Amino acid sequence: MPPEKTTAPSRFSRHESAASPEGLIQRLRDLSASFCLAEGGAHGPDHSERVYQQALFIGRHMRARLDILAPAALLHDIGRQKESASHGACCHARIGAEMAVPILENLGYAAEDIEAVCHCIRTHRFRGKDRPGSLEAQILFDADKLDSIGAIGIGRAFLFAGNIGARLHNPEQDPFQTRSYSLEDTAYREFRVKMSVVRTQMLTPIGRELAEERHAFMEAFFTRLSLEMGLAPCSCPSR
Repeated sequence: MPPEKTTAPSRFSRHESAASPEGLIQRLRDLSASFCLAEGGAHGPDHSERVYQQALFIGRHMRARLDILAPAALLHDIGRQKESASHGACCHARIGAEMAVPILENLGYAAEDIEAVCHCIRTHRFRGKDRPGSLEAQILFDADKLDSIGAIGIGRAFLFAGNIGARLHNPEQDPFQTRSYSLEDTAYREFRVKMSVVRTQMLTPIGRELAEERHAFMEAFFTRLSLEMGLAPCSCPSR
């Protein structure tokens, strides 16, 4: 890990008329939790908090605007419940960016800062034309993806598999010939189909370094799990 650089001064002070920096962050946490508690599972408030902490860690190293990163990270998944209710018909990143506008206005953020925060939220999924164009958006993207891999990613994958009633492990099957939201949608399938490619999608140097570390751990974990269960992984390559 590169040595930590001197951080750029935080600009939280511009909102002190509405709240202290600490009070503002707690208000954002509370608002985020009010939306994410309903979603629960792998996308509950604990996910937003980890993304927030990871984003600030990377942001300090890269001299990013922490006052933009903090609200973006805490609010990045507030639209997920609406996406779930629509069965994926709407994008939670785009919906979340729209929902964040009145929240940030009520907290006293300036118009240009609201746009910067909403850009981060809108692009954290990296879909279509909505690509992270600012340093802060790239950092949020990486922080969100890092929470989907490594030990945390494995835990979240098993949590999801348990929620839908999937098997514990199925390395004997070609994961690309199995269906999502089925008995075969295991943590191992999630690793081979999705988690294994995350390291190739990272946008920052620190994100790439951390992703490589976490990927190596996942490979070792699932190899060990297969060994203990007496199962041989499918010989078909990851795609």
